[in-house]
Order: sequence, then C-alpha cells, then structure tokens
Amino acid sequence: MSTPSSDDQLRAAVQDRYAAAARASLQVIEAPETSAAGSCCGPASSCCGGPAVSALGKDAITRDLYDHGAGEVSAAALEASLGCGNPTALAELTPGEDVLDLGSGGGLDVLLSARRVGPHGTAYGVDMTPEMLALARRNQAEAGIPNATFLQGTIEAVPLPDASVDVVISNCVINLSTDKDAVLGEAFRLLRPGGRVAVSDVVLLRPLPGSLAGLVALWTGCVAGALLDRDYVNRLHAVGFVDASVEVTRTYTLSDLAELAEMIDPADLPDGLDRAGAVEALEGTFASAFVRARKPT
Repeated sequence: MSTPSSDDQLRAAVQDRYAAAARASLQVIEAPETSAAGSCCGPASSCCGGPAVSALGKDAITRDLYDHGAGEVSAAALEASLGCGNPTALAELTPGEDVLDLGSGGGLDVLLSARRVGPHGTAYGVDMTPEMLALARRNQAEAGIPNATFLQGTIEAVPLPDASVDVVISNCVINLSTDKDAVLGEAFRLLRPGGRVAVSDVVLLRPLPGSLAGLVALWTGCVAGALLDRDYVNRLHAVGFVDASVEVTRTYTLSDLAELAEMIDPADLPDGLDRAGAVEALEGTFASAFVRARKPT
C-alpha cells in the first residue's frame, strides 16, 4: 500500500525521496560523464513528479523557473532545484535583510537570496535531509557565497531564536509538512515585527479527490499535501499574520498532468481508475502559487 499510516512514515517517505535527489545531484556534479540521464529518484521519474526530461528529472512543476538566475550560481545548483516557483524573485529582497528558506534543499534559493541581501545580510536555509545539506554546502562553496548558513532541522521546529529574520521564503515544501499550522507558527515566531512571508507553493483550487489524496507518490510529488487556496489564507491569519494572499503563478495543462501522472504506480490506484482517469480527476485541481503575508508591527 502506498497510503502512509502515520505522520512519521510520510515524513520518512519525503526524506527518502529528497535524499535520493541529492545523491543524484552529487553524482552528476562528481561524475557527469557516467551519470545516467534518469531521475533524481529512480528511473524515469522526478522528485516532484513525471518522467525525467533532464539529468535530474525536471517535470511540469519544477522546470523553467530560474532563467534569470544563470550566472549568479552554478548550473548544478540551478539543476538541483525541485521547487514550483521562484520566491527570491517575488520576495523583493533588499540589501541588509536576513532571510530564512524553509526546506532549503540544494540551496539555490538561499544562495540567490544571499546575493540579493549582500554582505550586510544573511540567508539561512533549514533542511531535515543530510544529503541535501551536503549538496547545498557544496553549491555554496562552488559559488563562493560567504553570507549563507545551512542548518539541519525541520520546518516545524527551526533551530533559530525568535525574531531572527526579516523574510521567510519557501519553495514547494510547506505542502509536504504534516503539520502546516506548526510551520506557519514557526514562520511567525522567527520573523521580526513587520517581517514578511514570501512562499512559492502548490495550492489546491478545489478539494483533491479522496481516492487520490492518500498516495505517498502524490504527497512527495507536491500535490496531495497542498492546502486549498482559501485555507492557506485562513491559516496564516489564524497564527497572527495580516494581509495574507494567494496569487496563482502557474496552471497545468492536460499534457502536464499526464506527465505528472507517470509518477503514480498503477497498482496503487483505486479499483477502476487508471492513469488517464487520474489525470481527468486532477484537472483543475491544483496550481503553483505565490503566498504572501506580513507580521504586524
């Protein structure tokens, strides 16, 4: 069965998949001539979904997000990104600010943020996966960016003191948490008064069909754990944020959905439902979005 029986099992499934992504990225960096052009997570599938279309398995959610970033960090850091948006471009970072990336992965958004806040600011990244932290630190060393710091921890319990940062960003990670209220509460705790949340995430535009909601493949692929857009706003307000909003940045075509459906093992689908049926059920269900909110002054 692919349905998780506990939050711990789901967290382990997510960590295993992203650890595999990091190992594949490091393999591409260290031995590009011997690395198979497969996925970050296994043959012909990517970490956020469908069949591999690059060395690390970019799919309809994760590709074509960082054209502007070429030259700021290495090609390996760009290729290792598994997000669904570009929060560093949308957050309007200014020199001297301190920034935290929840679920920093291979470090791309942290390194881009560190460039934007300059030597008088700091960009922090927190991630629970040791392999991802190793990849991020390697990318940092290659980029020669001193004002970035990577921490091991969960996004529900970040190892930083209260009021540490001016901006909290995240890229397609909050949807993976089994306790989103804890994540949003941590963001509120860590922000200074007047600080802001600037998150790229997958959101649901209507409820996910119950027959698909429990699949681990969809959880680790950034879909099944997503919040309804209005629920995201309500939860942000509930922990104390103001001016919360959700702006859709990318919707998905039927061909995109067909590509993403390739990550679902047909044996895990409910009786009478095949991949084509899953695509039909998912049409119009989710989108990538930019989520904003502000901590009152």
